[in-house]
Amino acid sequence: MTKSKPVYDLEERTFQFAKRVRLYTKKLPKNIANIEDSKQVVRASGSVGANYIEANESLSKKDFLIRVKICRKEAKESAFFLRLIHEINSPEFEKEGLKLHDEAIQLKKIFSSIIEKSK
Repeated sequence: MTKSKPVYDLEERTFQFAKRVRLYTKKLPKNIANIEDSKQVVRASGSVGANYIEANESLSKKDFLIRVKICRKEAKESAFFLRLIHEINSPEFEKEGLKLHDEAIQLKKIFSSIIEKSK
């Protein structure tokens, strides 16, 4: 019996990213900046996965590329707001915020790579 390589599931990865962002923002102090920034990052992080699912169901290569470009844009927006959140809050939120920021950057790179290979 040979060990098979684990399947890389980007739909699941983007789902877990959106879930982790939501759990992170729930822990933040409730002030106007965190509330507004949390709304933005929750929307953007969820949009990454939702648009990737749409890309996988696309009707054409052009439609696929448009959706993946939206994924990349939303990952970049997620990274922006995650950086803003972790930099304005106390150090107790920094470690988790940096991990999420790094994941947003990694997703952006993955989507950039998909776009380049699809041209």
